[in-house]
This record gives sequence, structure tokens and C-alpha cells, in this order.
Amino acid sequence: MFEALKKKLSSWLGKPEKKEGKKEKKKAKKEKKKKIEEKVKKEKPEEIIKEIKEEKGFFTKLREKFIKTEEEKEEEEVEEIIEEAEKEQKTEEPKKEEPPEEIEEMLGEAKEEEVEEEKEEAPKENFFSRFFKKLSAVKITKENFNEIFEELEIILLENNVAIEVVEKIKEDLSKSLVGTDIKRTEIEQKITSALKDSILNVLIEPENLIEKIKNKSDGPFVILFFGINGSGKTTSIAKLAHKLKKTNLSVVMAAADTFRAASIEQLQTHGENIGVDVISDKYGADPASVAFEAIQHAKKNHIRVVLIDTAGRMYTKQNLMKEMEKIVRVSKPDLKIFVGESITGNDAVEQAKTFNETAGIDGIILSKADVDEKAGTILSVSYVTKRPIYYLGIGQGYDDLQDFKKSEVLKHLGLE
Repeated sequence: MFEALKKKLSSWLGKPEKKEGKKEKKKAKKEKKKKIEEKVKKEKPEEIIKEIKEEKGFFTKLREKFIKTEEEKEEEEVEEIIEEAEKEQKTEEPKKEEPPEEIEEMLGEAKEEEVEEEKEEAPKENFFSRFFKKLSAVKITKENFNEIFEELEIILLENNVAIEVVEKIKEDLSKSLVGTDIKRTEIEQKITSALKDSILNVLIEPENLIEKIKNKSDGPFVILFFGINGSGKTTSIAKLAHKLKKTNLSVVMAAADTFRAASIEQLQTHGENIGVDVISDKYGADPASVAFEAIQHAKKNHIRVVLIDTAGRMYTKQNLMKEMEKIVRVSKPDLKIFVGESITGNDAVEQAKTFNETAGIDGIILSKADVDEKAGTILSVSYVTKRPIYYLGIGQGYDDLQDFKKSEVLKHLGLE
């Protein structure tokens, strides 16, 4: 940035002239001074300005760019020019002048821009950094705890944390902090530690699904998936099928979404890509019968796992929710998983609550967790439903299904 500014200044200032002989130079300067003094006596500053502007030296070319034009300031400018001319006369070679104020201001602005760029490149503030900036108390009483927590509460709510979780964190922090004396240098560390403990209590870490499947000995392990349209349910099923296959578990997928256009073809394409069979029927067929056929196919071919896709349904549509209850009765799943988008915040929490109340869910997969900067859904959905999050979708590839771990969430929140 500064290099570009230097080049610009260089183009303004021009190339230095060739050195004159000492005697000729001194003589020229004496004559120049004499002429200036005579013109000053005659009070004709405009002629002096014209004379000086005809010079080719460093100072005069630079001065041309910033010469004052207001009539009342012309005399002041002439005095400055004379002073500079006298300085030049004292030395044999031109003395490099300091840049005018305007250029100094430009340099200052350039420096400020560089500082701003450095700020932009600095690491992003973590989930709670704005909260810690407000802290200054050393004795935490009930009163100042409530005042401190107001700021944290705003941050949590802004990051899509459900009110139930906010209240839980407040309760945990109050128990840990109220009545304690904390050094100013330790207050951030103490509150961070209390926050981590509270969040670890809020989150539910699931059992190992692979081991759970392997431990079932009587028939296939059936997993039923549901959620609203566009939540990434079908893609999450394919990712899980790929994950199970890599652990040497045989899998079949059931295309029981017989309503959404191209849903069957979408699952079939995934099946071809990962090498997993797909059981399907025509559009409009009973989804419960498709699920039943897939389970029978698994029993006949000794397939260990059946993954059943269902139509995305709005959790406000009671008739669709009732239909889901029928699929549950017919398929008798070992695990019912709700798939929601991490980035939808409290809406995903409400969806999970409704599905849980209607059909009962056993676990959760949150898609698009890689683009969720707030992480409020991750904190909330498990606590509100009292069900564990099994996996987080972190990309578009088949390997982009991450096992849920509490420690990873703490990193995501900037607390590790």
C-alpha cells in the first residue's frame, strides 16, 4: 500500500535536474533572491508566484500542486516561498523537503487503511467475546450477577438459543458464581469454566450407533427418518448409509417418500453412487407399505440395516403427522431420527418438539452445521427434546457426516 503511494508521489515530484556548476548556481540563486525581494517591495505577490512557478526545482514543483488561490492568503504564501528559497541558497545541492501537509495526511490515511486491513484479517470474535468485554466485577452478588447475565442473555438469544436453554444456563451460572470473590484477571476464566460446565450439562452425547446396531441379533436394525421439506433428510440418509457400509454393515434404503416429485429418483441416484440397494414403488403408493417391503427384503437377504426415507411434511399439518404415525406402527423402527437444518434456529427446535410429541423421536441429525455460525440450534434442540444429536452434516460429500461430540461443540462456540 505505501509503495503505491510512494510511486505516486515520485510521479508528482518529477526527476531531479542535472547539477549546475557551483559558481553558476550561487550566482543564479543570488539573482533569484534579489528579484524576489524587489517584487515583494513593489507588493506584487502574483508576479512572485508566477516567477516561482517557472522554476523546475524539487520544492517549486511540489508547491505547484498545493499552492493557495485565495487572495487574502497570497502574501502568506510568498513569505513561505521566500523562506524556502533562502534555505536552498545556503546549500550547494537541493535539500530534500518534507512533504506538504496534504501528502502527510495522505500517508496518515494510508496507514489507517493498513491498520483497518490488519483488523479485518484478525480472527473473528468468538461466541461470548462481546460478553467478556463487559465484565469488571470482582465480587459477584445476586444483584450484579443479574446485571452481568442480561448481556449474556442477549447474546444467547441473538444466536438462536431457546429460552429454556437460556434459563438453564442462568441457573447453572448463578449456582457457580454468586457469592464468590474473583480477581479481575481471573473473571473471564472463571465464567468461561462455568459456561462450559453448564453447556456440557445441556448437551446430550449419544451412544455409539454402530455398536448399537451390531449388538442387535434378531433381524435388521430399522431406522425411520422424518423432518420437513428441504431439511436435507434424503441426503443425510445416503450419508449414513455410506458411513455404515464403511464399517462392513450391509444396508438397504426405502424410498417411502411417494409424494415429492423426483424424491424416488433422488434416493436411487444416491444408492447407485454408494452401492446400496433402494426399495421403491410408484408415486402415490402407501409409504407404510414401501417401508414394510424394505424390511421384508432385508430379512430375506440378511441385510443388517434398513433406512427409511419419508415425505417431508410440515409439522403444522395434522393429517400428514397422523400418516407418519401409521408408518411408525407398520415399520416398528428401532430408532426414529428427526433431521433438521442447523441454520433455521428456533424453528428447527419447534419442529423437533412437534415431531417428538406426535411420533416420539429417539435422536437428531442436524444438517448444514458447517455454515451455522450461531450454533444456537445445536445447543437448544437436544435440551428441549431431551434427545441426543447423533450426527452433524458438515458438507455435501458422502463422508461429510460428523459424529456428534460435546467437545466439538465447545470449540464451535469458542470455549475451547
